[in-house]
Amino acid sequence: MEKILDRFLRYVAVDTQSDENSATQPSTEKQWTLLKMLRDELLALGVEATLDEFGYVMGSIPSNLDKDVPAIGFIAHVDTAPDASGKDVKPQIIKNYDGSAIELKGVPGLALRPEEFPEMLHYIGKTLITTDGTTLLGADDKAGVAEIMDAVQYIVAHPEFKHGPIRIGFTPDEEIGRGVVKFDVKRFGADYAYTMDGGEVGELEFENFNAASAKIHIQGRNVHPGSAKGKMKNAILIGQELNGLLPVEQRPEYTEGYEGFFHLIQFKGTVEDADFSYIIRDHDRAKFERKKEIIGEAVSFINGKYGEGTAAAEVRDQYYNMREQVEPHYHIIEKAVKAIEMAGIKPKIQPIRGGTDGANLSFKGLPCPNIFAGGLNFHGKMEFVPLESIEAASAVILNIISLYAE
Repeated sequence: MEKILDRFLRYVAVDTQSDENSATQPSTEKQWTLLKMLRDELLALGVEATLDEFGYVMGSIPSNLDKDVPAIGFIAHVDTAPDASGKDVKPQIIKNYDGSAIELKGVPGLALRPEEFPEMLHYIGKTLITTDGTTLLGADDKAGVAEIMDAVQYIVAHPEFKHGPIRIGFTPDEEIGRGVVKFDVKRFGADYAYTMDGGEVGELEFENFNAASAKIHIQGRNVHPGSAKGKMKNAILIGQELNGLLPVEQRPEYTEGYEGFFHLIQFKGTVEDADFSYIIRDHDRAKFERKKEIIGEAVSFINGKYGEGTAAAEVRDQYYNMREQVEPHYHIIEKAVKAIEMAGIKPKIQPIRGGTDGANLSFKGLPCPNIFAGGLNFHGKMEFVPLESIEAASAVILNIISLYAE
């Protein structure tokens, strides 16, 4: 049986970064590499598995009970965030972490420091897996993938383990908000499901942001700077002015808990034209809709000042808060709480300051809360995950299956 650490390291070695500017599904060809690996590994374990044309791996393990119980699904995504490179990931393994700074050896002088990331001190004595500072790690969500596969391996190797029908799902493109757009819930065949895509050990979430993207184009007018007075319209500066119209206190670095935000994630441009990309987030649907209106008002102000057509915005909804879909089936939350407690962990129910495939799946008719995968500082070179948290998440999967079998 493959150890979960070896499995995780094998998965993060595959570059699976998604691309929001691509029109294909999956958005990048390289995601197919890991998707095909996972399908083949399921088949090799004796699990019925398919990979369809949209990049969805679906596996099915039949019940070994003599009674009917709900079919339970476990889902993780294979792609890593566009925010940082996922190519040539070189993990560092720090055994028996002592509470000191961890040098990220790929970038001289760069380190994970407890004074900047105090949550590191929660894991003294544990085995930490970090980046080398040149890439992200990919625990979001390859930790979740490894946890599910580890649980499947255990079930297959232990026929005495009692379980109802189990469904396994691996998806592409979660990080760009379209991971389950074409996911066939009926074919998947689960009554309820859980995404293994949360953060720190113990986290359990059934509320997430309402989410949208906003792409703003600024059309400037370039004139030789020597004769530009009264003629030049600098698209970069106009875009900065538009950005200044958005509430400063509603930026990610000033928000927490249920507070939403506008987040400028990309800028590119010249004097002639410029593009600004934002993500918009809020747990409260009314506040979310208001944020989209504020974008429109900022665009109108710029056009009123510099001329119609100077600014144009394309705003697109990505997903909504799953709470209204999950809460009527609260027993699935109660099962997860008990499963986490059975693993010797204190559950931490909290809102997701982000989103998961589970949000869109819940609105497709598959209630799907989110369970911790174990990692921290996702989407960047400071990402790390304790090995013990990965192991605990795999145990929670088995505990959930056992609870439904009862």
